[in-house]
Amino acid sequence: MFANPLGLLSLLAIPAILTIHFLQRKSITIPISTLFLLEHTQREAVSGRRFERLIPSVPLWMQILAVLLIAWLLSEPRFQKENSVQRIAVVMDASASMQVFKKDAIATLKSKLPELQGSASKMEITLLSALPGTDRIYAGASADEMLAALEKFTPTAGVTDPSYTLRLARSIVSNEGIVIYLTDTPMEKLPYESRLISVGRPIENVGFTGVSFEEKEGSLIFRAIIKNYGISPAKRSWSLVAENGKSEPKEFEIKPGAFTTLQAAFPDGSRQVRLELSPDEFQLDDVLPMIAPQPKELKLFAATSPAFKDLSEKLLRSLASTSQSNDAAESDLFITSYDPLDPVLPQSHAILFVEDPSSAGKYLSGGILAEAHPLMDGINWQALLVRETLQLPRNPSDRVLLWQEKRPLIFLREENGKSILCFNFDLRLSNATQQAAFIVLLHRFAETLREKKIAPQKLNLETSQPIRITSSPDLALEVRATDPSGNPLTPPAAGFAPASPGFITMKQGEIFLLEAATHFADTREADLSKTAPAELESFSNAALLKIHTTPDPLIRLWILILLLALMVAWYFSKGRLGRLSLDVHI
Repeated sequence: MFANPLGLLSLLAIPAILTIHFLQRKSITIPISTLFLLEHTQREAVSGRRFERLIPSVPLWMQILAVLLIAWLLSEPRFQKENSVQRIAVVMDASASMQVFKKDAIATLKSKLPELQGSASKMEITLLSALPGTDRIYAGASADEMLAALEKFTPTAGVTDPSYTLRLARSIVSNEGIVIYLTDTPMEKLPYESRLISVGRPIENVGFTGVSFEEKEGSLIFRAIIKNYGISPAKRSWSLVAENGKSEPKEFEIKPGAFTTLQAAFPDGSRQVRLELSPDEFQLDDVLPMIAPQPKELKLFAATSPAFKDLSEKLLRSLASTSQSNDAAESDLFITSYDPLDPVLPQSHAILFVEDPSSAGKYLSGGILAEAHPLMDGINWQALLVRETLQLPRNPSDRVLLWQEKRPLIFLREENGKSILCFNFDLRLSNATQQAAFIVLLHRFAETLREKKIAPQKLNLETSQPIRITSSPDLALEVRATDPSGNPLTPPAAGFAPASPGFITMKQGEIFLLEAATHFADTREADLSKTAPAELESFSNAALLKIHTTPDPLIRLWILILLLALMVAWYFSKGRLGRLSLDVHI
């Protein structure tokens, strides 16, 4: 191989030398009888314009040899080092859109491997997912095994920043190695001297983006939203598949960039159903698995005085997925008031507020400040008006959530695994129940209790969505996942929904703690209008050539032979100078 292939252009001097020697003519012998005719003869030149036969000579061969040696030296020949290794790290874009272009990615990478190996005798390949925290897809020296591992890899993530993995890849291959980011969307610049290969192309896509449910006239109604991500109008068909069969396909048209909604009643008696669109190239959002939602139910027990009857009933109605219980032992949440004449606090989860039998005091003054806490994030209490009332006895461990000057208005008590949300004022002597912040706080508190409860629930989730499941530590949790058609899938990582659309169940013993349907709803990944092919730079590298090869060890000998050839050519050319082209015989 040559470090400077342009040096071979010097071989063009050989045709020039041959042309010159073709134009050189052989001297002619003219016999004459008298000397006086010498003055009338014309001396012939040693060169002419007519092409004659090529006359072999020592200068000719020496000149050709010199050109060959010069071409060899100028092209800087290099020889492969024994056991030289080219380290390559390929970072595979793990976003779901790469499922469309995975075959193109494999074919492109396969065609690039000889160029990537370059002048090395072998290569070591590391294949990584761009999603941080995942294991290596492949590490070894076999290109075929690497491509087979890439064939088995299924990208399912959302938009991922590859910087962390590119940094890890650079540390694996060191400064002399090659780092490649294999994706479907062009990027202007990559960190850590990484090189881009983008195999995408713009694709028209229509798919589901989400689903919602509503109880209406005793029926469960679903609304599925569809979007056209393309730049052209699209015509699709949809059908509903349940355990008892499949509906006839219904066609619809959708404008570019537009949304449309499919609305129908959830089939009675069906446990798992799915909506199907006529397929396109991106198939993750062409199916929408569904299940009738059923959150964990909270049982509420109201233990307030008759003065708070209306208020407690309003609170019961405002909390979703709850039912009123008449058994305090079986209830999940107490709603009660604090009576200073009977200052016994509940020993269970509770919402507690002051009951002040005295006359109302004046309105509290001063600024209202909410502490940083998940229950208080993003809600505004500035319109709250509170009159002076009795206060609850507060422990040093209580977490104050809302202050007015130095007066704690709301605090949270957590003891022995129980949570009590304490309103440190009489709700009747304030406008709290008219504030949106009050309702939001109650819902958030109820949801924290719902998460802690071990009970069955049915949910509709997005793919790879985090799942909070509360289970008994004494029993094993059995997880089963299937695709939309019911075929088994590998169970997902703990705490997450499956990465592909389908259904998942989690149970302990005979109790199904979770039944869920998962659907793809990542609109950024479903938009394939900006995917395109691209390559930042070629993979030829003079520095890598020098690392994996050595220069010609006989270079000094070739220089010596070149000088000798030039001297020989000069010597034999000199002997012919001044030679007459006419031989005279008297």
